[in-house]
Amino acid sequence: MKTWITNSKALSTNALRADALSIAEAAYAAIDTDTVLRSCLVLTGSSLSVQGKTYDLAKFSRIRVIGFGKASCKAVHTLESLLSGRISDGVAIDIHAGVCDIVSVEKGTHPKPSLENVVATEKIVNMAKEKSDDELYIVAVSGGGSSLLCWPKSEYEQGRRLYDDFVRVGGTIDEMDMVRKHISGIKGGGLAALLYPATVIGLVFCDVPGDYFEYVASGPTYYDASTVADAQAVLDKYSLNGYALNETPKDKKFFERVCNVKIISNTVALDAMAAEAHRLGYKPVNVGKSLYEHPAELLKRMRRELGDKTAVIAGGEPSYIVNHKGKGGRCQYVAVQALEDIKDGEVMLAFASDGMDNSDSAGAISDMESVAKAKAKGLSIDGAIESLNTYGFLQSTGDMLYTGATDANVSDLFLMLKK
Repeated sequence: MKTWITNSKALSTNALRADALSIAEAAYAAIDTDTVLRSCLVLTGSSLSVQGKTYDLAKFSRIRVIGFGKASCKAVHTLESLLSGRISDGVAIDIHAGVCDIVSVEKGTHPKPSLENVVATEKIVNMAKEKSDDELYIVAVSGGGSSLLCWPKSEYEQGRRLYDDFVRVGGTIDEMDMVRKHISGIKGGGLAALLYPATVIGLVFCDVPGDYFEYVASGPTYYDASTVADAQAVLDKYSLNGYALNETPKDKKFFERVCNVKIISNTVALDAMAAEAHRLGYKPVNVGKSLYEHPAELLKRMRRELGDKTAVIAGGEPSYIVNHKGKGGRCQYVAVQALEDIKDGEVMLAFASDGMDNSDSAGAISDMESVAKAKAKGLSIDGAIESLNTYGFLQSTGDMLYTGATDANVSDLFLMLKK
């Protein structure tokens, strides 16, 4: 089997750490984009079965592929393999450049949109304008799409400011996505409206904690029930001004020929972690899959369930106000904060499913070994937390976890393990 954590050997300095890393490996294996897609899509002759629904591909004059998000390049590559010789063309936008045989893969920016994203998205918009009612569009939707899929130019201008504002005020991702839908011409069902009356299969890879598939990439292929008033209420909550909001498509005819398929989510990763923990002899306890609370509260929640030979697991995206320019990400922050209460015989592992915790690191592992190394090097745990320079702290202690880009994204994952 593939090993995802590239520095696993260096991090496995004791048996408990080795078990924790094995549990993380199980999570990464369970969400592999290629494997998951091949289990969900089955082609028999000209008949394509997608989780129980069947399409006769011979009835379509043209099959086109659209993708956006961190899993889009890998997803498109797999689709080209599965539907060899049947795809006419397509456009995908990912955070890194990729090469496919038929579909054009554009490189965009994340977490903030850019003009490059607008130019790439316009290629999708222009493709959508050519649609007809006898065409099939297969749309791979994944995390990161809210930034990568950006149109028109006014969304780029507002989207960058919106991201900075939400980091400053500590707003949640679902609140930000609510506003994103209403500054866009393509989110909140906008893509479905552009593709109407073609047939659309949305393959949705969920990165939103709680398995809210309709929120992924701000829901470009889903009907959106929210209104401009709802988005304005979010802005008012944080006293944010200067945004021009527009309504999302409300005519349900645009969605009559759209089938959104739930491909994968945070739950799949958590289930795989629980299964591996059980195999290793631990009692798995899942404390939640949609946790947005402050890292300190997340750790308290996990510690309350921690007993002998227990593996406490959780999923989500902890939130905290960024008021310093230190380097690091959510998972690194959680791993360092855990050191304030960590005890002998315990280990904390926090890791990003996409392999990039706001840096080249996927997250970190921490235990009493980390405390000892920090003390020996004169590092301050409180100082790293306060300054948000968790990357430098963990780099010094040698506790950073690396995977590289996984071409998957189901939000962050957390494990607290006790002997």
